[in-house]
Amino acid sequence: MVGRYELSDASWQMVEDIVSPPQPMGRPRRDDRQMLNGIFWILCSGAKWCDLPERYGPWKTVYDRFRLWRDDGTFEAVLERLQFRLREDGLMDLDTWMVDATSIRATRAASGGGKKGGSEEPVDHALGRSRGGLSTKIHMVCDRHGWPLTFTVSPGQEADSRHFMSTLEQIHLPGSRGRPRKRCRFIVADKGYDSEALRRYCDRHRMKPIIAKRQMHRKPRPGLPRGFDKPLYRERNIIERCIGWIKELRRICTRYDKLASSFKAMVCLACIDRCLRADFSDKT
Repeated sequence: MVGRYELSDASWQMVEDIVSPPQPMGRPRRDDRQMLNGIFWILCSGAKWCDLPERYGPWKTVYDRFRLWRDDGTFEAVLERLQFRLREDGLMDLDTWMVDATSIRATRAASGGGKKGGSEEPVDHALGRSRGGLSTKIHMVCDRHGWPLTFTVSPGQEADSRHFMSTLEQIHLPGSRGRPRKRCRFIVADKGYDSEALRRYCDRHRMKPIIAKRQMHRKPRPGLPRGFDKPLYRERNIIERCIGWIKELRRICTRYDKLASSFKAMVCLACIDRCLRADFSDKT
């Protein structure tokens, strides 16, 4: 019987070869599925690591396994596998993508990370002070069906438009044939991304921006006015629902992690949890 927050047999079969590769020699380690279920329990419950139930083993062992998979790219590999399955089963929309950002309140304990950081760790640990206090911002891209494609994190006081290009540049959707998909036909965003620089970026990569304009005085520009697909823009609530689903996980709706790499790993796990809910044609 599968417990709450735990992977089903079908879900485990899809990721087993990535999470639990064959171990040729050495001391046998604890069951990888048990460790992964413990990490998902932390993700969904929002509890401290030391409060992990005993059925998942020693909490320190589960936490060490989380750090190992965080640093060696296991979580990203699992998400890429699920995105590949979504694309191959025809469940992913490759034409219309949507981008948005959301602020995450951080606890006071989250600000105690080292000041130097690691090799890829930002000095500020993606933490900043906004009107509500310490916060982190998640910038996310999803397709027309609400499946997460990629994300980045930044300090909470930074503008959404500042991370538009860097977030889109991280999209890498492999398929069984051809090159990985990196661009779409339509990109939908709200008024926070209203910028001529972003629109020129979309034009350069042959993407049509469906971005609402702010009501402000603008200088007249030569050429024909840009078209605005209002029916397609009305579907922008899909990205808001996607972010809402991810923020239902308590380790995401409030940031407890000191390091940005640990928080990014939790967001990646939330995206994995979202993708595992898909109705794949073949679970194995």
